[in-house]
Amino acid sequence: MRIPLDYYRILGLPIQASVEQLQQAYRDRLLQLPRREYSEKVIATRKQLIDIAYKVLIHPQQKQRYDNNYFVATYGDRVDTLTEAPPSTTESLAPSIEITDDQFTGALLLLQELGEYELVLNLGQPYLNLETSLSNNDPDLVLTVALACLELGREQWQQGQYEKAAYSLENGYQLLTNAGLFAKTSQEIAADLNKLRPYRILELLAQPQERIVERKQGLKLLQDILQQRGGIDGTGEDGSGLGLDDFLRFIQQLRSYLTVREQQELFETESQRPSPVANYLAVYALMARGFAERMPILIRKAKLHLMRLGKRQDVHLEQAVCSLLLGQTTDASRSVELSQEQESLSLIRENSQGSPDLLPGLCLYSERWLQNEVFAQFRDLRSRSVSLKDYFANEQVQAYLEALPTEIEATNEWGAVTEDIQSSQVTAPTQTVAVGKSQVTTSSNPPEEVALATRNQANSNSIVHIQPRKRAKKRPRRFSEGIFQNQKLVRLALLALVGLGGILFLGFVAGKTYSWVQSRSVSPLALAGEQPLVTLNEPLFDLTETTTEIPADSLLIEATAQQVIQNWLSTKAVAFGTTHATEELAQILVNPTLSQWQKRVSSDRADNRYRQYKHTLKIDAVKTDAKNRDRAIVTATVEEVAQVYIDGKLSQSLSYDEKLQVNYDLVRQANQWRIREMVVLK
Repeated sequence: MRIPLDYYRILGLPIQASVEQLQQAYRDRLLQLPRREYSEKVIATRKQLIDIAYKVLIHPQQKQRYDNNYFVATYGDRVDTLTEAPPSTTESLAPSIEITDDQFTGALLLLQELGEYELVLNLGQPYLNLETSLSNNDPDLVLTVALACLELGREQWQQGQYEKAAYSLENGYQLLTNAGLFAKTSQEIAADLNKLRPYRILELLAQPQERIVERKQGLKLLQDILQQRGGIDGTGEDGSGLGLDDFLRFIQQLRSYLTVREQQELFETESQRPSPVANYLAVYALMARGFAERMPILIRKAKLHLMRLGKRQDVHLEQAVCSLLLGQTTDASRSVELSQEQESLSLIRENSQGSPDLLPGLCLYSERWLQNEVFAQFRDLRSRSVSLKDYFANEQVQAYLEALPTEIEATNEWGAVTEDIQSSQVTAPTQTVAVGKSQVTTSSNPPEEVALATRNQANSNSIVHIQPRKRAKKRPRRFSEGIFQNQKLVRLALLALVGLGGILFLGFVAGKTYSWVQSRSVSPLALAGEQPLVTLNEPLFDLTETTTEIPADSLLIEATAQQVIQNWLSTKAVAFGTTHATEELAQILVNPTLSQWQKRVSSDRADNRYRQYKHTLKIDAVKTDAKNRDRAIVTATVEEVAQVYIDGKLSQSLSYDEKLQVNYDLVRQANQWRIREMVVLK
């Protein structure tokens, strides 16, 4: 049979190689042994092919004849029989050679070593599929094809083709599993498949919404990982290699690919484990969908979640927004006064000057918070505008709010929920787990209810606290029953006596909220501080849609600068990591800086060197030009801790810990800020 291989490729040489280079290449090839799983027979066949190639090329006359044929465009019927004897009347045929059946697996092994993985699969798989004696009795062929699947999958992984990589790896895994051979190699492929899953999830969920099958597959993979880990903040082993810190960042990144309904279903289910992170993310989904689809019942459900979270954490502003959207203005004002978030309170008070209460500022804050912090987290709401006026003008919303209890009754109802939570609290040992700049305090006795801290005023970093709680063994209560079941007759009598007054009071409450919204137009105003969410804004895996979108005509602000530079540092850490993913650099850099950093990554890859980074970032200054809004200079202090590994071993001499001040020259292209140049100042 013929196989697309030539003598120069067997030895890894160019056709212009000298005799000395030929001899050195021959010695090197003999020293480069294949994996130990191969049999002595196939190793001997591989050596035989190397010997024959060397003997032809080292002999001047044979090499001359071979070189002449190497450039022949039309081959005709000439054949090169690969034997120990020098060719005489039969000319060599380039770039393919003739081999015997016994040499087939050895030749495939050489092709596999040369990186011709797809060619190995094209040549080898038919023999396996035909169930010939070769496939039944030659484990070396099975191993060669499986290794080609493994290496092809890794190559496709490097190229960002995650589903193709999974297909190749799964083929190799199934081949070895069905054959019952090479368990260690099978485990190696399975490990790569597990590590690939987060990348596949992002790629599948990033598909257009009409690609239902692909997106469902992505959600299924996500649910499998969550089940193995024991939830979003679980510590079970899923094989992905992601610790708690990285997994939380991964969850934050994939949120931008999920719709509001998908997030509600996912996080409400996960919150039942229980999970503090899922509990708070469920609040976001409930509020977003409740507002967008004019379903106040979901906002009321979100408020119940917040009541459970708020016993030890400051979620008063979120509660105030919920109360406002439910027309409970007194409750909203009270929640604002209880908040300790001074920056947001200053904003609200500043915009409530001249008013007897804080409703004007709270309306402004709520609208901007929903627009910038909540809707931005959902792929189907990102482009939707937020209008409190339209929300309260909706007939469905008005009908629901009119059916709600009065504020006094509502206060009693929420108080009952609070008392129920308080009475069910128990004390258990806790421990703190670092989550990037956040902290998770976990209990040794897993609680059924948890509390989530949303902001840290000292440094604007979020903190997650899990406080041990134990829910009373009661069935879940609905708002329409159960909580005050024993007081129904009293309530009915009270309503009969003051029915008219209650209606007037309710009208006053709802009308006051509605009038404030109607009478005030909301001007663009950037909110200071973090959104009420665990800080997980350092993407682990960059895809096209994850790039920050900036309004086309806006100047660069400090918050955006922080995000852009942090994105660069995260991308740098990935690029210089074990995968050397240079394609991700193009998402944040432009030339001339892009080509410079790509060369540095390629150099590390060639030297079998990788780095692990830890960065601390502080923005010192942002300089913009009103005449050219697409350019900006950002001065930042970066503390960079790097551990450098060569051949898998830590190099203490090359590792370092430096604190630098850097000027970043930013340019906006296609509505995205990218780094054009970097200059180290000191």
